[in-house]
Amino acid sequence: MHAQENPDEIALVDNKVEDDFYEALKQRNIENYDKAIVAIQKCLEKEPKNAAFLYELGKNQLDLKNYVDAEISFKKAIEVDAKQRWYWNGLYDIYYQTKDYQKSIPVVQKLIEFDPNMKEDLVSLYMNTNQHDKALELLKNMEATSRLTSTMEYYKLKIQEANGFAKPQKETLEEAIKKNPKVEQNYIDLIVLYSSLNQEDKAFEVAKQLEKEIPNSDWAHVSLVKFHLNNNDGTNGSKSMFKVLGNDKIDLKIKHRIFNEFLIFAVKNPEYFTAIDNAIPYFDNDKQINVAKEVAKFFWKKNDLDKTAYYFEKAIKKDAEDIESIDYYLEVLTQKQDFQLLVKKAEGFSELYPTQASYYFYAGSGYNQLKNFKKAKEILENGLDFVVENKTLETNFYKQLIISCENLNDTAKKQLYSNKLKQIK
Repeated sequence: MHAQENPDEIALVDNKVEDDFYEALKQRNIENYDKAIVAIQKCLEKEPKNAAFLYELGKNQLDLKNYVDAEISFKKAIEVDAKQRWYWNGLYDIYYQTKDYQKSIPVVQKLIEFDPNMKEDLVSLYMNTNQHDKALELLKNMEATSRLTSTMEYYKLKIQEANGFAKPQKETLEEAIKKNPKVEQNYIDLIVLYSSLNQEDKAFEVAKQLEKEIPNSDWAHVSLVKFHLNNNDGTNGSKSMFKVLGNDKIDLKIKHRIFNEFLIFAVKNPEYFTAIDNAIPYFDNDKQINVAKEVAKFFWKKNDLDKTAYYFEKAIKKDAEDIESIDYYLEVLTQKQDFQLLVKKAEGFSELYPTQASYYFYAGSGYNQLKNFKKAKEILENGLDFVVENKTLETNFYKQLIISCENLNDTAKKQLYSNKLKQIK
């Protein structure tokens, strides 16, 4: 006859494991990963096949960058229970942090079963391991069911631009168009391919064919824009441009190229600047480039101060915290000698950014030009306190203050600022 187990002893064992587990969680929350590991290892001594304990151990080892130990722990957890997404995620975190893209691939393929959005990660991994054929195949699979994100569109373009894909893909696409002339995607891929190889004439021929077969396709207009502009047809060129800009599936890089082509055309044909103004808001969601700012710089290089100021105003409306655009704008107003607007804008900016010394300088120099020397002196002296380790700006402040004081007959202050100017020189 076997001795009966004492229920109280069993409870004590279970409670001890539970206490150790909560101790591990507590230590992890305060980032004492070493202590958390000690506590969870006590749990594993009692229950070595507990997947949750193994996962918790792996997380702490990963936080300590003990990648080898963490990999072992996550793999053990998966052996016990492969249906838990988080165990696979833990393994992916290791390979991602250590840039082991080859090992990441089968893990992400498994994670796609839990979350189809992980296909984007798999495309990135294929790109990082130069498996462009697999990346392109997956991208086409994704495109058949949903719209590609801008990053995925970029990868697709990058693959198609690779010379290794040019010849066989060209022939494949041409054959596909013959067989199925109503499938838009084949035309799109061929247009992009020809454009990447600078074969604009061939791209245009495909675009014309696309327009004929599928008249409502926006992609036909990617090549038609340049064709219309080359024919000096700004009206149809702008119509095609807006078709492209309004299509969310067309890559941002292509949109920028088309906008730039139209901008160059508009410089020679100023009546189309309205189209430029109307096109800029299409780029409002572009996190990388403030298009209005780039247009302003374009006109500054051409010494067209009116248009430069106009587009810097648009740039500042889009991003009111773009200090560089504000500085450029105030400098342009100075060069234009529009001193009334200069003092108004500079004072407004100095209220928004009270520690930005240059705004006080522009306001003060503007008031000097308007012969309001008292106001100029007051603003310049206020702004001087914010000049930090900028000898050029400090020199300009003293020069303007000398002008103000001289016209106010403030001999003492004029001498003070003259001495300070000599010290800098």
